[in-house]
Amino acid sequence: MNQRARIAMSGDEADAFLASARKLQLATINPDGTPHLVTMFYALDERGRIVFWTYAKAQKTRNLERDPRVTCLVETGEDYGELRGVLLYGKAERVDEPGRVLDIGLRVARAMTPGVADEHLLPYVEQTGRKRIGFVVERTKVVSWDHRRLT
Repeated sequence: MNQRARIAMSGDEADAFLASARKLQLATINPDGTPHLVTMFYALDERGRIVFWTYAKAQKTRNLERDPRVTCLVETGEDYGELRGVLLYGKAERVDEPGRVLDIGLRVARAMTPGVADEHLLPYVEQTGRKRIGFVVERTKVVSWDHRRLT
């Protein structure tokens, strides 16, 4: 077995890793073809897809309107032997319907503030959600690694 196969997570392991994190690096494509890379809080929806929300006029939104392809990186670890990550390629679907945007916002707020009751999160989500849209990422390819398997 080659090293790449040895360190790859199973699908369930990659899903659990994504469920345990709350920030990702999101890459979209600028008009000139260069990458636009930002850190985003995210959550998973009921189908295990990455969801995030942002302002309708944000650069990432404009980029995704032109080209819905995204790359999402979630990683952890400081030393080489601790590195774990999931690199997810996909297409981001824009969500404008207010109820779905609110659902995405509430999921993200829960991920950002574990243990805080929805009743405390909802006023913030409702107010902030008036200016935001959501995105759902449909995966096209997943690459993962867990360097702890090398020891």
